[in-house]
Amino acid sequence: MKQSSYFIPTMREVPADAEIASHQLMLRAGMIRQTASGIYSYLPLGKRVLKKVEEIIREEMDASGAIEVLMPAIQPAELWEESGRLGDYGPELMRLKDRHERDFVLGATHEEVITSLVRDDVKSYKKLPINLYQIQTKYRDERRPRFGVLRSREFIMKDAYSFDTSKEGLDVSYQKMYDAYTRIFKRFGLDFRAVEADSGAIGGTDTHEFMVLTEVGEDTIAYSDQSEFAANIEIAPVHVNYTKSDETEEALEKVETPNVKTIEDLENFFKQSSDRMIKAILYTVNEEPLLVLVRGDHEVNEIKVKNLFDKGVVELASPEQAKQFLNCETGYIGPIGLPSDIKVVADVAVQYVVNAICGANELGFHFQNVNPERDFTVSTFTDLRLIQEGDPSPDGKGTIRFAKGIEVGHVFKLGTKYSEALGANYLDDQGKTQPMIMGCYGIGVSRTVAAIVEQSNDENGLLWPKSVSPFDIHLIAINVKDEAQLKLADKLYDELRANRLDVLYDERPERAGVKFKDADLIGLPIRIGVGKKAAEGIVEVKVRKTGEMLEVSVAELNETIQTLISKL
Repeated sequence: MKQSSYFIPTMREVPADAEIASHQLMLRAGMIRQTASGIYSYLPLGKRVLKKVEEIIREEMDASGAIEVLMPAIQPAELWEESGRLGDYGPELMRLKDRHERDFVLGATHEEVITSLVRDDVKSYKKLPINLYQIQTKYRDERRPRFGVLRSREFIMKDAYSFDTSKEGLDVSYQKMYDAYTRIFKRFGLDFRAVEADSGAIGGTDTHEFMVLTEVGEDTIAYSDQSEFAANIEIAPVHVNYTKSDETEEALEKVETPNVKTIEDLENFFKQSSDRMIKAILYTVNEEPLLVLVRGDHEVNEIKVKNLFDKGVVELASPEQAKQFLNCETGYIGPIGLPSDIKVVADVAVQYVVNAICGANELGFHFQNVNPERDFTVSTFTDLRLIQEGDPSPDGKGTIRFAKGIEVGHVFKLGTKYSEALGANYLDDQGKTQPMIMGCYGIGVSRTVAAIVEQSNDENGLLWPKSVSPFDIHLIAINVKDEAQLKLADKLYDELRANRLDVLYDERPERAGVKFKDADLIGLPIRIGVGKKAAEGIVEVKVRKTGEMLEVSVAELNETIQTLISKL
């Protein structure tokens, strides 16, 4: 492809609203342009990378036995009513009406559509198992689109759905997808980790996220420093053997604490460490009040709270609700003297505090010498806190450490959640009707491109891995006014393409410095510069990732290129 006739609108300055490297570089290298908040056009370079990523995904999905389909982006709302998700999914689900006032949604995911499709055409166990996948645009009305295509409202996704006759069959399908994902992300050259995760609005159990490790990641991974354990911090279990102090329980005392609201304020006021305090957070479950207690040095894990109330809608209470239920301001909430209709649950660690400090449910007052069971009642003690660095690993091997990550893939065991709701049944070998057992497997295709950029860049621009680079070679005629340079560059362009290499040929009438800066910014794996030694049949070869520079004769160029490519 000749660069003079190709559309690569590079930018010299970093856009003011681009906060992270992938957003900045994808804009500057002419890969994407924003059309509206969270909505992007992919320009030719970006589209070529997407195509390479999709090709690798297709190869591995096909090799695993999955079959490609294409489902509609516009879905009838009644399908989501059948599954029970129309009201549960939340405001991220984009909704619309047609000219006949019928309700539709823009596909954020396709469990309902694929289940109805298989329900209507698969009736016997003889046609199972089956795994169907697609690569398609998805839509989610993100509250705060950010970081370019990492968190956008329109994005490209690969989603697959398996249907089995048994849990053992689902285990096999799940492992096939897990292994395929591992191969896919390795082929992208990514530093990633598969971690235990929460299934969220999709539902199901036994789920793993594939996380690309990078400091700009919005997710925190808890991992063991001595084993393979890794989990999203949202669901990582806490296994700590707490011990209770043998100090004498003191008499409960109410203390005036003006303008003392935070744990830090309490530490300064009482001259006590935060592990001797009880933090009380008010939530609502289906609009009914729930008080959650954790130790002062811990944080509530809202996912664990939600999992405690499987069918409930759990939300953090507003200051107005705190006034309504407790006649109290946040910062002074506590578990003592509560109205009888307020349920109290607590993290296990709270059970072991002695002579603690907590809010008194009265503006400007706290209690000290608070002891669970003696001074207040808890309906359930269970694991409700976020795991922390330094905690023992849940598998009993090593200590927990944290890393940041970007989620690029997610695999779920759905079970019969959707097949039962939508009536996707089959006849077994005894002629009995049984619900199909499902799995769900997603890869954020456009998100993966951004994750690759996050891990593959330097101060000068992009460093594309060979597997997904938009072109293999960046050929540059350094001075197009020099007849020898232009003639040799034209010749090499034809020869390299004849050798089945993708070549971006810069024959623009620009200064050498401009061309080299653009080449570094675009970041193709190998650059060939045809310059002053063209008349001698010598060119300059640069490996973008390492900066290695070689002077190579034209006669040896093909062999040199093949050797360099084999090392990438």
